[in-house]
Amino acid sequence: MKNLTTTFALLLTTITLLGVAPASAGEGRRPLSQFTKTDGEKACYDRGTQPHTAVTDLHLHAQPFGGTSIAYQELMGYLDKTEVRFALLYGIGQTLPFNGECTYYLDCIGTDARPGMKNDFENAANYVEYPQKNIHVALSMAFPDLAEPGDIVAKIKLLDAEYPGLFKWMGEVNLHKEALRGNGHIPATPQDIAQWKDFMRLLQKRGIPIAIHSDLGDDSDPTKNLHLMREVLRLYPDNKIVWMHMGLSRELVKMDPADHIKLMSGLLGQNSNLSLDISWTVIAEAYFDTPEKRALYVEFFNRYPTRILAGTDFVAASNKNILVYHKEANVTGGILADLDDEAFRAIALGQNYFDLAPGLGDEFEAPPICPSKSGSD
Repeated sequence: MKNLTTTFALLLTTITLLGVAPASAGEGRRPLSQFTKTDGEKACYDRGTQPHTAVTDLHLHAQPFGGTSIAYQELMGYLDKTEVRFALLYGIGQTLPFNGECTYYLDCIGTDARPGMKNDFENAANYVEYPQKNIHVALSMAFPDLAEPGDIVAKIKLLDAEYPGLFKWMGEVNLHKEALRGNGHIPATPQDIAQWKDFMRLLQKRGIPIAIHSDLGDDSDPTKNLHLMREVLRLYPDNKIVWMHMGLSRELVKMDPADHIKLMSGLLGQNSNLSLDISWTVIAEAYFDTPEKRALYVEFFNRYPTRILAGTDFVAASNKNILVYHKEANVTGGILADLDDEAFRAIALGQNYFDLAPGLGDEFEAPPICPSKSGSD
């Protein structure tokens, strides 16, 4: 009886942390059907009673750097119970050796993490084998090595042949990721960027966005790598480009928020096809962590409501569980509660994603915000 009581208590704790009763899984406070595009009148979204966190997870690594992953169906359960209805699945473009002992690259400094297609095929196989009823899943190509772009078009066509029409996004791809330098990562140079033209032309033709991780700099020199992204934007102005983490990273946690926002605002103003990803708990904990800094970013997001995408940057290694996912979703999505209604609908309710992903806007739209009960959950 004692064991049964303990098990029941743990179950209640889990339910409380999730904020979702077991019977509501798949229904919840915001079902997928609320986002289906229809000709009739759509029920409005009540910010007073429905979740304030993002309905999208547009930065979800369904495969880890090394070791085993969370089973796909289990991961989908995490999303369902957290009331995430739209997931963009990334692999890990730079994986550790399959026979190694590390799950995380920083635990294996000196071991190369090499780009490859393994994760993309695993994600596609799971997508086909386990169709989801309550969650819309999309696939992203994570394989490209931006410093060696010569074979990218051929590999896109290989994915086309095996899984025609399934990959609607590219990324997360690394232009410059300082944290990976100890694992063999070679940042792309301006000369390399000039050689992207063939695959970037193909992405542009298909309307496929490319999500790029490019460290803006580090705490000693916050903008030392800015020239790389400027070159990408200069050479490929007609491509849909998503700058992951707004250029921020674990190596850059002390930049003055006002300076960062001024820089990002200028780039958004100059580049109409640029969007910013605000995922990763590191960013939330370093830049949304005080009322003063948070207010600056809320004002920034309200000013550019159509240019921001929300996700977690959760890496689905098998040593994690639903409580870890739920925590990360709440940390990364916490700032969304403070947005005005226009920005909340565009960012938290996914309209920016529907507008950006090829063909998705024909199927889905964010519901209008209920006018009489605007506010946080």
